[in-house]
Amino acid sequence: MTLRILPPPGAPRRLAAAQLSNSVGDGAYYVCSALYFTRVVGLSPAQIGLGLTVAWAVGSVAGVPLGALADRRGPRGTSAVLAAATAASVLSFLFVRSFWAFLPAAVVYATAQCGLAAARQALLAGLVPPERRTGVLAHLQAMLNGGLALGAALGGLALGADTERAYLAVFVLDAVGFLACAAVLLALPAVAPVPGRAAGEPRLAVLRDRPYALVTLLNAILLLRMPLLSLAVPLWIVQRTHAPGWLVSALFVLNTVAVMLFQVRTARSVTGLDGALRAVRVSGPVMAASCAAFALSAVPGAGWAAAALLVAGAVLQVDAEMRQSAGSWQIGFALAPADRIGQYQGFFGTGVPVARTLGPLVLTSLLLVWGIPGWLLLGAVLTAASYAMGPAVRWAGAVRGRAGAVAAATAG
Repeated sequence: MTLRILPPPGAPRRLAAAQLSNSVGDGAYYVCSALYFTRVVGLSPAQIGLGLTVAWAVGSVAGVPLGALADRRGPRGTSAVLAAATAASVLSFLFVRSFWAFLPAAVVYATAQCGLAAARQALLAGLVPPERRTGVLAHLQAMLNGGLALGAALGGLALGADTERAYLAVFVLDAVGFLACAAVLLALPAVAPVPGRAAGEPRLAVLRDRPYALVTLLNAILLLRMPLLSLAVPLWIVQRTHAPGWLVSALFVLNTVAVMLFQVRTARSVTGLDGALRAVRVSGPVMAASCAAFALSAVPGAGWAAAALLVAGAVLQVDAEMRQSAGSWQIGFALAPADRIGQYQGFFGTGVPVARTLGPLVLTSLLLVWGIPGWLLLGAVLTAASYAMGPAVRWAGAVRGRAGAVAAATAG
């Protein structure tokens, strides 16, 4: 099983080591950060929510220029600097004791994280041939989940101790993880920066690429599934079903382990745009079936029946998640010009912070207020987005083909 998780030797395995080094600390951070900011720093939940919303909104905007910086200056050095900046922002949380100190620290953290994601994608594109990128990303996702699971277990120890020193140790662990990530990234081969912009070429060309913007929007809609298991389903279980409360943790573990074990296998069939579109298209109806199972768990009945429906919904959800992830990775890379991978990945990656900022509000309003109809509407929206991806990608491909033909004719 280890061999399925680890990518091939060389640059892919070093990228995986960088992924693992920071994901362990992130796992502990995710588990403990809310309690640290409320109990140690003294912030209210509303202040934390506002601060993180502003931070991820700024980060999503900053990801594009930071990705473009990686293109121009070289992705290896840029990603290492951004990993170190993330470490510094995490360490700054140790000294935060007010909202107005928390807000800029959170903005730096989110900005560095978004930029790091774009720069790493550009680095991967420079080190891994196009036909292998989706497979390598699947390995990295499996490694990420493994690191998050280990980190969550360490964070659980800090929660058990419930002391300021234990929480501070978690933040130090996360910062050290990002510093180790920076060191591993610097040990990778250098990727040459792209040539400078031609006369009259826009600084951030991706912002004028309407087909790619549509593809990015559809991907962001599909990523609304991200807060399901961390927020919407736990609240649904407690407020609307008769299932046992411990099932919240069990479903999270099920998702993490499934991605670790099966993401690589799921991505094997995605080797081009046709396979990517097929994977995304199938993910929509599967996600709709998952939403239906979660919805039916609220129908009055025995607790074991609700639990069975919730488990079925979680299995369908992780299957849809793995298909959509593999397909979107391929689409995001295939439609990006080779000399602008960083800025295009920075733009495509805005779906993640958007899901993190808007997803909780959308899902809690839709599911916990509307109930079963809300689940069915969510499934229908995700299915529609998955089917709309095909025409959007074909439009983007046609525009890219015309642009390439014009460039070739001009060069000739």
